[in-house]
Amino acid sequence: MPAPCTRQYPAWSNAKLLDLISIWGEEAVQSQLCSRRRNYDTYGQISQCMTERGYDLDTLQCRVKVKELQNAYHKVWEANCRSGAAPTSCQFYKELDAILGGDPTSTVKTTVATSVACIPVESGLRQEEEILDEDVEGGGRSRGRG
Repeated sequence: MPAPCTRQYPAWSNAKLLDLISIWGEEAVQSQLCSRRRNYDTYGQISQCMTERGYDLDTLQCRVKVKELQNAYHKVWEANCRSGAAPTSCQFYKELDAILGGDPTSTVKTTVATSVACIPVESGLRQEEEILDEDVEGGGRSRGRG
């Protein structure tokens, strides 16, 4: 029996990650992520903005990378909250902290400045939204985190 086919995504450069973070941190994008339960269109908008900046990324790639960044930030944030723990950090912690606000359970406090504004995408529910609405970890969905 052949091994299951898995899709290999290219490595993310620092410039690509910073562009993703700046788009994700835009006030309009954060507002959509906080106000909607289904965010497929919002991640599609992020993908479109990344395409406009010269990157070839689909909606799922953008969503997965945002979730990875959130998880990395939350691990560091929780580790730093433990009594007696030595301070730790992760790549782009300062930028992520500006978006996530220092508290993984709170709503967004500030946004990352960016020069590109994206227009919100409105449409009805699709099957992809059902698939992408589930968190990879299976631990449920935290409001305001996309």
